[in-house]
Amino acid sequence: MTGERSVAATILGAALFAAEKHSTQRRKDAAASPYITHPVAVAEVLARHGVSDPVVLQAALLHDTLEDTDTTADELQQIFGPSVTGLVLEVTDDKTLDKAERKRLQIVNAPGISDAAKLVKLGDKICNVVDMAASSPVGWPISRRVEYLDWTEQVMRGCRGVNAGLEEEYDRVLAEARSLVR
Repeated sequence: MTGERSVAATILGAALFAAEKHSTQRRKDAAASPYITHPVAVAEVLARHGVSDPVVLQAALLHDTLEDTDTTADELQQIFGPSVTGLVLEVTDDKTLDKAERKRLQIVNAPGISDAAKLVKLGDKICNVVDMAASSPVGWPISRRVEYLDWTEQVMRGCRGVNAGLEEEYDRVLAEARSLVR
């Protein structure tokens, strides 16, 4: 991105790109909500807790594009530059691995990712836990929901120390979700 674009234009450009890439996708909830609500919610929760770095906010909006769409890292690099692309890559699972291994690696790798990536992870997990409490994925029994919440807690242990407000919100929404799924 050129220096001539305003911060707002760069962030809104990432939102538009994500909306286009996720346009046919739906969340797994009963309402089959438009997928784009998730990355927008992640960016919003970060901004609400004082995160104003445009690279982090763009990465929050784009964090699932490499995993869940036909977007390539080269495409992100050309449009959003190396900083945003690098951050998105840090929070992207390797889809060539099976789900259990991807989940295990998130736990193992969380402590070693950058602080900026930890912010995106915190925002992502906050929003996923909120969604789990409000409208869990269709067909998920209570045991799977509890297992998911336990897993997010393991990932978040490695992401602490970067934003007290986000960590407090995660703890609050996790406690609320646990009270609803047990």
